[in-house]
Amino acid sequence: MKNVEKSRHKYTESQAYLAGGVASSLRSAMKPTPLFASKGSGPRIWDVDGNVYIDYLLGYGPLILGHAHEATTESVYAAMKRGITYGLQHEGEIELARTLTEILPCADKVALSGSGTEAVMLALRLARAYTGKRKIVRFHGHYHGWSDTIFTSFPSSDMRQSDTTALVSPVDQTILPGTSGQSEIALKDIILLPWNDSAALETALREHHDDIAAVISEPVMCNSGCVLPKPGYLEQMRNLTNELSIVMILDEVITGFRLGLSGAHGKFGLKPDLVTIGKALGGGIAVSAVAGSQDIMALIENGTVSHLGTLNGNGVATAAALATIAELSKDEGAVYAKMIKNADLLVEGIRRLLAKHSLPGIVNQIGPVFHMMFTQEPKVEDFAAFTQRDAAKYSEFSSKMLEEGVLVRSNGLWYLSAVHGEQEIEETLAAVDRALAHL
Repeated sequence: MKNVEKSRHKYTESQAYLAGGVASSLRSAMKPTPLFASKGSGPRIWDVDGNVYIDYLLGYGPLILGHAHEATTESVYAAMKRGITYGLQHEGEIELARTLTEILPCADKVALSGSGTEAVMLALRLARAYTGKRKIVRFHGHYHGWSDTIFTSFPSSDMRQSDTTALVSPVDQTILPGTSGQSEIALKDIILLPWNDSAALETALREHHDDIAAVISEPVMCNSGCVLPKPGYLEQMRNLTNELSIVMILDEVITGFRLGLSGAHGKFGLKPDLVTIGKALGGGIAVSAVAGSQDIMALIENGTVSHLGTLNGNGVATAAALATIAELSKDEGAVYAKMIKNADLLVEGIRRLLAKHSLPGIVNQIGPVFHMMFTQEPKVEDFAAFTQRDAAKYSEFSSKMLEEGVLVRSNGLWYLSAVHGEQEIEETLAAVDRALAHL
């Protein structure tokens, strides 16, 4: 058992001043106690007790280049010396916007913001203003930030309302809020559907298209099982939304820059009306964006939709994003091949070890992100199957992995960075072997 007494003490101290003792509710689920970090370097992170961990949490996704990446750090430091934020325009905004329009297939114009939640809020406003309609179609198991108008009860073992989302029919409007305190009417405009269900999608869109402003979807259901879209499903979504004058929004806050420079929509050959990006875009610095068609983005230009934010496009954020994109672009994106190769090795190894220990489990993967779960299901291709996993067993596994010196998220989602190498993979698989033996 690792000594984490200093983290325990820091957590107690923090609770006296910081609500809940953590700055984001997800972090309170870590067992045996929320860890307090002292530093990070490359693929590893140190806690205040001196323990070192191979990190697959990666700040919940942003650290695609690992901790304290030298080129990104130098770029951010240089930007800070010029002035952190101006409240005026600067060259970095132009350069980042130009770069995003060049590499994202759907991007005629972009708007910069601070977090994925903010980007989604703006995308929904744009869709409503563009169509003059109010309803938003979203899907079970998808996460689009924590704003009142989109946050429904979310099936994650590191959130208190775990696995409470009801499976409802396309015509049932019983939707549970994601948290207490949400406005009573905030979710009245939401239509909640099962994802990867072509018949349910077509029925809902055709019956309610006069009221539906947008369909918002993760291109891959990363948070709930890393479930891939069934063949033709996203294409059907694109065709239906085009036909019925509905805005199609792909939420690429996770998949953007993680599956490739052009995101999942580029990888899949899709052209949605709007895309939201964040997390990996800034390599650990808070920055997000909405990218989309000229017709819709013009609503910001002409003042129809206000786009506000004191720190939008600040010098540090744009410098971090540009440095991150530059690193990911080197040698025609060779870093993605490296990440995928290492992810493949890790996933194949975990599957072998599950079989070795006779533990029923599934690992769903796309590129350098995957979801590991203990389940009796032969495959997990939709939200209903995902809800059958043994979340408690995986939480126990994640605690065992922590003892073995590997930091993973307790809901089963793993991220690899550009700096995870063969040594980290070998050490991780040895840790998985020992942790599974305990189960």
